[in-house]
Order: sequence, then C-alpha cells, then structure tokens
Amino acid sequence: MSRFGREYLQVGYYTENYFPDHNVRFIAINDNVDCVDGATDMDDFIPIKNIMNELYAKDISRKVRSAHNTRGRAGEPLSQPPYGYVKDPQDKKRWIIDPEAASVVREIFKLYLDGNGEDTIARIMQEEQHLNCTAYWASKGINRGGKKSQPNPYKWKSSTIHGILTRQEYCGDVLNFKTRSKSFKNHRRIDNPKEDWMVFEDRHEAIIERDTYQKVQKRLKSTHQRAPKEINGPKSIFCDILRCADCGSKLWYHTNTQNRDIHYFSCSNYVKDYRGTCLTRHYIRADAVEAVVEMELRRLAEYLIADENRFAEILARRSIKQVESEKKTVQSELRKSEMRIEIIPKLLKTLYEDKLSGKASEDNYCVLSQEYSDEREQLQKKILKLRRKLTEMGEKENEREEFIHAIRKFMEMRTLTKQVLNELIDHIDVYETQGTGKNKTQRLVIYYKFVGYLDINPTQCHPNYTADIREGVAIEYVSCEPSDSLKELFSEGYNADDDSFEEAKPEQA
Repeated sequence: MSRFGREYLQVGYYTENYFPDHNVRFIAINDNVDCVDGATDMDDFIPIKNIMNELYAKDISRKVRSAHNTRGRAGEPLSQPPYGYVKDPQDKKRWIIDPEAASVVREIFKLYLDGNGEDTIARIMQEEQHLNCTAYWASKGINRGGKKSQPNPYKWKSSTIHGILTRQEYCGDVLNFKTRSKSFKNHRRIDNPKEDWMVFEDRHEAIIERDTYQKVQKRLKSTHQRAPKEINGPKSIFCDILRCADCGSKLWYHTNTQNRDIHYFSCSNYVKDYRGTCLTRHYIRADAVEAVVEMELRRLAEYLIADENRFAEILARRSIKQVESEKKTVQSELRKSEMRIEIIPKLLKTLYEDKLSGKASEDNYCVLSQEYSDEREQLQKKILKLRRKLTEMGEKENEREEFIHAIRKFMEMRTLTKQVLNELIDHIDVYETQGTGKNKTQRLVIYYKFVGYLDINPTQCHPNYTADIREGVAIEYVSCEPSDSLKELFSEGYNADDDSFEEAKPEQA
C-alpha cells in the first residue's frame, strides 16, 4: 500500500471507490488486500495504514527540508547551475565556468549595453547559430527542463535573454531560497519575496563583472515595458481556426499600427517577423475571411433548402467513406500490434535459452530483455488505444444531425458567431496570395466538423459571390468545382460534355 501512494484520501478513494466501480483488481500482498473479494480481514485497518504511510512521507519531507535549509544557509547552491556554469566534477557543491556557454553569456551582456533590445539580441543569437539553452544542454547530455519539441534549436526567446540579463549568479554569487513549495504534497514552486532570499557573494568564478551587471540592471529598470495591446479591440472569432497551409502553424491576429480599422492575420511561424521557418507571410484580412466563410455557409444553407435529402446523402456517404478509410488503417495497425505482442514472449524465451547456452552474454541479455519488456508495455497501451478508437467510430449519425442543426441555426441568425463557427468548422487552411493588383487571388480550404473538406455541386447553388467588405474594396468569392467523388453522387444528372462539371480537383481551385 505504501508503494501505491502516501496520500491517504486519494489512496482510499481509489481502493474503496474507483477500482471496484471500474472492475480493477488491486492486490497488495504484504497488506493482505485484494479488492476482488470486496472485503478482507485487514480491510478495517487499511485506512489507518494509509494515514501512517502519509505521516511517514511527511516526516521524511520534514527531515529533507531541514537538511535543505541547513545547506542553503551555509552557502551551498541549492539549484542547478544556470546556463554558462556546470558542476565541478571534483566537488558537486561548486560551480565552474563552461567556456562555450559563458562566451555566449558575455556576448549577450555586451550586446545589451551596446543598445540592443532583448528581442534584437534573440534574433542575433539565432542568426549566429548559437544553440538555445535547452538545445545546448541536450547536446552536452545534460537533462534539464525546457521545451524539448522546439523544431529550431537555434531559436532564442526574448524571455530567455531577459532571464540571463537578470541572473546575479553570473557575478559569482549564490542565491538561495528564491522559491518554495507549500507542502510535500504540492511540488509547484512559488516565488519568495526578495527579502527572504539569502545571497552569498563571490562563491564561484564570475562570468560577468559586477560593475557590468549593475549597469545592465540600471538600464533594465529605466526601460519602460510596452503596455499590453488593448487597441486590437475584441478578439476575432476566427482566432485559433486559421492555419498556415504550408507549415501548419496558427495564424496570429493583428491590428495595423497606422490604421486601427484594419485587422489581419499572418503566419505565426513567419521567418522574418517571428524568426520561424515559414518563408511566406500568408497575410489575409480579417474582414475578407469573414466575408468568404459567410458566403460559403450561405451556399451550404441554400443547398440544404433546395435538396435536404441529397445534402444529407452527401454527408452520409462522405462520412462513411472517411470512417471506412480510417477504420481500415486502425484495424491494420491493431493487427500488426497484436501479432508483434504475441511474438515477444517467444523472443524472450529464445533470448533466455541463448543466455543459458552461452550464445548471449549477461549484459546483452539484460539490455535486450528490458527493451522487449518496454516494447510490450508500449504495445499494450497502443492496442487499448486502437480498440477504443474502433468503438468510437460507430457513433456518426448524431454528429451528422448536429452538423445540419448548426447550419439551420446559421440560417436563422444570418450572421456569424463564435458558437456557430465552432460547431461547423474544424479549421481553415490559408495559402499565400498569387498574382498582383486586381488579378490577386488567395486560396482558402475549409475543413468542416464531422466531414472534413466538403464539395458542393455548383449547379445546385450559386458558384460565386461578390461582397463589398469595405469602402472601395470588394472581393469575388469563386467556389471550386466538384471532385470525382461528388460527381459519382450526381451521376444520374451528370453530362460529361457539360463544362460546369469539367474535372477539377480541390487542390486546383
């Protein structure tokens, strides 16, 4: 029981309520607990044992905190060394300079004193191909915190630069008790007020001279932070819906600094504005997006009114086709996983026999058996996930009705709202503009909830619209022609010589 948990309320909830309700058999041999029976001779004493286990953990925490406090008051660094330092191999309680990282720290301080801002310094660090802190530690085999999924290891953030510029440890000082936790049950760190910090000066070699550090702090205090941008007005209903068609990143919402009436979106991964990897900006006006989406939803509503049965048939066939394709993929993955998990015990048996016969060394046996065990555990989780996914694929009828209901709601409101948008649209891919002047075009691909990309027969409703989005500016919305899959649905009335049904895939629209 003590290995399961040392928080008596949570342990009691799981053993007495959650596990029995979910048919989970919990066994603790030493404590004579087996929830398959519902009761044992020791059941009446289990809550008391749980309390004792928690008291034991609390006592250990008290002793650890006491030792931690003693070391901290003696000037021993309690935290991990910051970027620029490493632990001394001869004395783990001391920090020594990491020459490679320390040179980057010195350059950051120099650039700031030369008049560069934090964001500018971050841009320079990226252009000079300096690994950011997390990537640098990873390259040295040091396991530290930070975002591990950053695709560009050379991308620095202004917040990282600010953290380096405000680190007093670079003067050779040790700062203890900067944070604390509420209790041994809650490990979230809370900032302590500065008067509770303990500062020990000149405990290790300095990377930055104290005079230089003081100059930087003085300039940081005199630099006024820009107020939050409240001038953008209310958040656009298309925030978190628009995506870059090239890199898949979200499009960020902006307000033009010269004309506050102009609101637009651009790729959050744009290489010039945000030091990302996307080569084009994917600029699009917010009012243009709203006009296009509203016109497209109007086409859906008109088609629903004109032929509701056929519209429902399109949704049904599209969803069934999509589900069947996805179902085949899931079933294939499930078969592969089940076959593999059946083979692993045989591989372990063969490996054990090779070890006994001397064909495999003890070290190789330990490594390979652990790898097989880990693989089996991962496969078990994967099989459960795939089976759960298969059971969820049969519930599509309700989703189709909800989709039609959302279109009817739009028909009644005649205006776009965030709620209707979320009920109908999954996301919208925005492509880079093509052409110039009056010939400028931009492709948008709308992916709906439940059905994904949806083709609509242009002969059944308006193929294009024109809308005035602002004074002197109008956009013409031209819908794509149906794909081959949609032509099959209308095969009874399809004429191969009809230009309106000329083959054109959605990618070419």
